[in-house]
Amino acid sequence: MVIQHHSSALPAPAVSAAYPMAKPGYGKRSVPGQQRRTRDDFALLPTRERYVAGFVDHLPDGAAMSVKQLAKQLPLYGQQAISTALKALSVAGHLRRVRCAVGAGDETRWVFRTFWSRTARDNEWWTTYLATETAARSAGSTPPAPAPAAVPQQRTAPEAPGATPAPEAPAPATTPAARTAPPTAPSPAYLALAELGRRDIRLALSADDCTALEKQAAEWLARGVTTDYLIAALTAGLPAQVDCPPRFVRRRLTDKIPPQLSTTPSPSPSVDTPAPRLLMECTDCGRPGQPEALPDGLCRPCRAAHSEGGGTPSVDPTEIAAVKAHMANIRDLLKAP
Repeated sequence: MVIQHHSSALPAPAVSAAYPMAKPGYGKRSVPGQQRRTRDDFALLPTRERYVAGFVDHLPDGAAMSVKQLAKQLPLYGQQAISTALKALSVAGHLRRVRCAVGAGDETRWVFRTFWSRTARDNEWWTTYLATETAARSAGSTPPAPAPAAVPQQRTAPEAPGATPAPEAPAPATTPAARTAPPTAPSPAYLALAELGRRDIRLALSADDCTALEKQAAEWLARGVTTDYLIAALTAGLPAQVDCPPRFVRRRLTDKIPPQLSTTPSPSPSVDTPAPRLLMECTDCGRPGQPEALPDGLCRPCRAAHSEGGGTPSVDPTEIAAVKAHMANIRDLLKAP
């Protein structure tokens, strides 16, 4: 049961124009369906939690929500106090921390977001909302690329009556040099053999050596290996001295040829694999889990610790200032002769 605190809360400081924004995809996310902002928002929360909640509520979407950044903007409280306040706001139903995967295949990465609600929500509401977010991400499709802009048709000036058309310029004479085809680029197998001398001077090959061994190296690449794999296989475990690099490389190309690998591309994970759902994080320790397993946004150990401790009581900032002034007075008395 929530107990109303009648102590007057300090007004939250104004959000600085230089407040750092999180990286794209990270930071604060406001949930829909919130009540309009009033003076009585967060009236049921203790002083510290009301102070932090009022500041977070005025942050724009995408703002950084780390404890370190919030503590920099709220000088009355340190990082530990801000962390405890965020945990209390999670229990009160105002925020949930989540992580979600973006990208596909090898480009998948995790982004961390903080969903914020000015209106307190219960666990069932948060579970339903995050499930809806997961379904929306799973059904989302890549927007079609915009059509290329049409190039306007160029108009030519009308010819004057009786004007004589200008004679066409004669085509340039074709020289034997122009008829010569440009040289073909070296093949990947040739370039891999030429790279051996740069990786290890003991396997330095001449241009004729690379041409003679190119066919054998191409057989490796035809079996599905990469040029990096080919170079690593040829340069691994070299003896202290290589008397004849071309003969040594030819022997390794013959003896170490890999088995045939499938060159059929694997199906795209975005087609058959469903998009991973959102994972909620414990507001206190950051342990990931499903929303159903993290009621109040806390894992079982953190929830048990919060229930046993009953939460850390908020301290009035005026009391903090009074204690600091009293300690300063004691120091001055000790310094006096």
